Amino acid sequence: MSQVCLVTGVGPGTGRAIVERFSEGYRVAMIARNAERLAAFEESMPNTTAYPCDVTDFSSLRETLTKVTDELGAPSVVIHNAVGGAFGDFLSIDAEVLNNNFQVNTMALLHLAQAVAPAMIERGEGAILCTANTAAYRGVANFSGFAPTKAAQRILAESMARHLGPKGVHVGIIAIDAVIDLAWTRKRFPDQPDEFFCQPHDIAGEVWHLAHQPKSAWTFDVVIRPCGEKW
Repeated sequence: MSQVCLVTGVGPGTGRAIVERFSEGYRVAMIARNAERLAAFEESMPNTTAYPCDVTDFSSLRETLTKVTDELGAPSVVIHNAVGGAFGDFLSIDAEVLNNNFQVNTMALLHLAQAVAPAMIERGEGAILCTANTAAYRGVANFSGFAPTKAAQRILAESMARHLGPKGVHVGIIAIDAVIDLAWTRKRFPDQPDEFFCQPHDIAGEVWHLAHQPKSAWTFDVVIRPCGEKW
């Protein structure tokens, strides 16, 4: 029986690429709000099952996670890729926007981990990973609408890692310091060369790498960027 991977925030970019990578060897549970898009993904990708759900509806999320376990089995890899973001300085942002992003980025991670970690602890193995960005490390003036929530996500994940690591469960953060190559980002940056963009399938490859590291050499915190990124 194949192991189960659960991915939140499955859209046309990084989320789909992660699903495609893990569908080679895993049964993949896909979570996102857009039921129509998930259904199309399920039809086009083998070993995938769609579970439409808003990760900020925590009651629905718990029910969905129970359904995944009942239908596919307990996930051995969970990737929290759902993200809430908004740009603006602290004087201009709507406080409710910041709160909503906190629910997606941080509180949903808490609820996910509380639901899936007990079975991983019992097995003595598993991985809980988050895709993130460098807003988790620095409070850029125009990132006040989401940077505090990504920083909180990273610290929560670190606390989880310190608790779960000795129990055999790997927790890690993959921060993407880049503009991801999507149709809308190409339109927004039409004059940029290929080296400016980070490819979703390459991000997925790094997520796969972290999920399968040996226990003697785990990474918690990794930042990836394309060769053309200035930093």
